[in-house]
Amino acid sequence: MFINFTNHPSSSWEDGQKEAAKVYGNIVDISFPVIPPKSLEKEVEELAENYVKDILEKYPKAVLCQGEYTFVYHVVKKLKENGIVVLAACSERKVKEENNRKIVEFQFERFRKY
Repeated sequence: MFINFTNHPSSSWEDGQKEAAKVYGNIVDISFPVIPPKSLEKEVEELAENYVKDILEKYPKAVLCQGEYTFVYHVVKKLKENGIVVLAACSERKVKEENNRKIVEFQFERFRKY
């Protein structure tokens, strides 16, 4: 099983990203939580522990984890301590200008291990 733990549902991914994820099994989305800026470090770490517990109960082969940096740090650390492969999506950023507007597109290239 491949867990997508981000704010980007796998249903919106391009085919190449879906195929790269399926190497690890079926894709399961877990919505990334909102981390209020006023959250204390201890609160963020406790929230991470709760999510990691839920993720581990699903026995994933890999987890894509991207979002609020301090929360991601704790989640990645704890998942790796439990032998889980944790990944980040690597994309090429393409910028176009149309009618004095900047349009940014991201093209998935690969997953990279933390």
